[in-house]
Amino acid sequence: MTEADRIFERFPVFIREFIYSHGWENLRQVQLEAARTILDTDHHLLLTSSTASGKTEAAFFPILTKIGEVPSEGISVLYIAPLKSLINDQFARMDEILRESGIRVTHWHGDVAQSQKRKLLERPEGILQITPESLEAMLLNRPNDIVRLFSGLQFVVLDEIHILMGTDRGNQILCQLTRLERMIGTSPRRIGLSATVGDPAGAAEWLSAGTDHPTDVPLFSEEKIRWRLGMEHFFIQNPNFDQTENALTGREDNRALMDAGYEFVYDCVRQKKSLVFSNSREETEYVCATLRQIAAKRKDPDVFLIHHGNLSASLREEAELKMKDEDSFAVTCATVTMELGIDIGRLERIMQMDSPNSVSSFLQRLGRSGRRGQPPEMMMAFREEEPLPNAPLPQLIPWSLLRAIAIVQLYIEERFVEPPSDKKEPLSLLFHQTLSVLASKGELTAARLAGEILTLPPFRKISKETYKALLVSMLNNDFLEMTEEKGLIVGMAGERLLNSFKFYAVFQDCEDFTVRCESEEIGTITTPPPVGDRFALAGRVWEVVELDAPRRLVYVKGVEGKMEVSWPGEYGEIHTRILERMKQVLSEDTVYPYLKPNAARRLEMARRVAANTGMTRRSLIHLGGYTWCLFPWLGTRSFRTLRKMIGSVASEFGISGMDFEGCNYMTFRMERGNERALLDGLLCRFSEVDEPAQELVSPRELPVFEKYDQYIPGDLLRHAYATDRLNLSEARKRLSQIVQEETVD
Repeated sequence: MTEADRIFERFPVFIREFIYSHGWENLRQVQLEAARTILDTDHHLLLTSSTASGKTEAAFFPILTKIGEVPSEGISVLYIAPLKSLINDQFARMDEILRESGIRVTHWHGDVAQSQKRKLLERPEGILQITPESLEAMLLNRPNDIVRLFSGLQFVVLDEIHILMGTDRGNQILCQLTRLERMIGTSPRRIGLSATVGDPAGAAEWLSAGTDHPTDVPLFSEEKIRWRLGMEHFFIQNPNFDQTENALTGREDNRALMDAGYEFVYDCVRQKKSLVFSNSREETEYVCATLRQIAAKRKDPDVFLIHHGNLSASLREEAELKMKDEDSFAVTCATVTMELGIDIGRLERIMQMDSPNSVSSFLQRLGRSGRRGQPPEMMMAFREEEPLPNAPLPQLIPWSLLRAIAIVQLYIEERFVEPPSDKKEPLSLLFHQTLSVLASKGELTAARLAGEILTLPPFRKISKETYKALLVSMLNNDFLEMTEEKGLIVGMAGERLLNSFKFYAVFQDCEDFTVRCESEEIGTITTPPPVGDRFALAGRVWEVVELDAPRRLVYVKGVEGKMEVSWPGEYGEIHTRILERMKQVLSEDTVYPYLKPNAARRLEMARRVAANTGMTRRSLIHLGGYTWCLFPWLGTRSFRTLRKMIGSVASEFGISGMDFEGCNYMTFRMERGNERALLDGLLCRFSEVDEPAQELVSPRELPVFEKYDQYIPGDLLRHAYATDRLNLSEARKRLSQIVQEETVD
């Protein structure tokens, strides 16, 4: 009997029937490796393989086998996912697998009916699928039920762990699992699932944090890259309609009706089941409205849907269901909410507006297509204003196109994927978990509370002095209260936070207004316009007919047209390797086969600019007069650090007017002749500095980023900011290289 046969025979009958009914002729390598770890060891497991490789089944076939062989009281499997939509999707998939098994699966989040939750509470069993926020609510509000619910817990499955590692939300889950294990007295095995992990060893360490079990990370042979990939570039409002020649072949007038770039996007997805990804909700709304407008002008059917976090659950579910329809040509414009592993069937094409910010995001989005034996297919469209001949040097470079090429080349050449970041001082989460633990346990001494909190995995690098300073601040501001017996309890201000359902989430939330059109909920907006004004949401334009401010409701009616819409927020961080590869893209003469004619011409134009200006040979470029431009080719954290380093010596070297765009470049004003003194001075000043907080973060700064940062003492915030959001060593290394460039020149 082969190893595959042995594993298959060990599966219960209902799993074997499921495999037969789906026509699987053999078990995949990922399924065999997962079964070996889960069935034959007591180890944790990290499964990292490409999208649509069968990770969910690979994990659950042996998990279901084990819980059938060793039945236990209560919930046997806890599945945690970052999105409600992902839980809903997995609930449907698990329900199909378990139909004949007698094993019950329950999903639990804010949109699930209370009646379903009561059934689980009354008779806990089987598999529970839950969000981190709902698990936090359970630990906080039902501490006396935890043992009854979870005493027989054997497995915890964490899905899409690549977006959890290094974040407050991911660290919240580690806190929850440790608290849960302490309450039930056992350590369930953890199974992590992800399609893109840049540092498997680091991810395995993160997954097993706080436990004694090792984590197995099966390695799979690298598959040959089979992609259908194309990039095309357009100048906005360019009168040369030949920009659309390739896209519009067969059109009678061969002219762009509206905008060459959007016409290209429309033709790419026309009559194809597709996702159109944008990097912001604002752009997603605008793209969807524009594609609908083009469809109306061409008298084509409106097949365009939209999916992002500010839409109502019903609208998001409508998009998901229509995308699953095998007979439809639905096209959904989406943000990261469609990037994760929701099964929406066979997609013919992915369309990406501009460049993703990371290799990981690119791979996740590309992997949404190409299922069932077909290669993944993605087209990228880049739109920019055509720079004038006298535009400043940085504006002559197509930064988004360069970033996309760099991302693709890094993966092709090196299989590079960004490693997860390590957050050493998650103070906002520390504040949150202090209140949560204290509320669930009742009165604790300061020493006992510190023992509970500082031994949670995310806080093991927090010093006792830092935690003492936080507790004193929480006492002084009524978040905590000290009893006559010198114990700590939750104070009045803490109770106000705990009494809101918003406490369960550790990510920043806005006081949004709910938008309704008659009885239909459309979504949410941050700032409502006055009655009679219009705004865009769900790919359509709405006019405000009534504003109910006390209840935070906006009543609207639909109108024709399109508008821009804006939400607050910041883009994700970009890794230094991407910037370094962007520089190489400008320097080399490689012809990339996936560039279409306009994009190839735009890159060639940028390469001529780079060669003539020397911007890839020297990082500090004089733009004329008092104006200088620095191209440091650093990622977000190191770029931010270098910018602060220069700002710290601005008065000494007469620097003013500093400006920057992302982490591509920074400009400033300085007298000519000071450049070498500036570089030498920076290198000298920061060559031996070990504590960046004192040097680079002003005492006047209050770096509030996370949800509860506003309640953290300023000196603690500044230290955490320097520790987790700056990278002095990398910035210092690049500064030394820049000095060498000037010396050689």
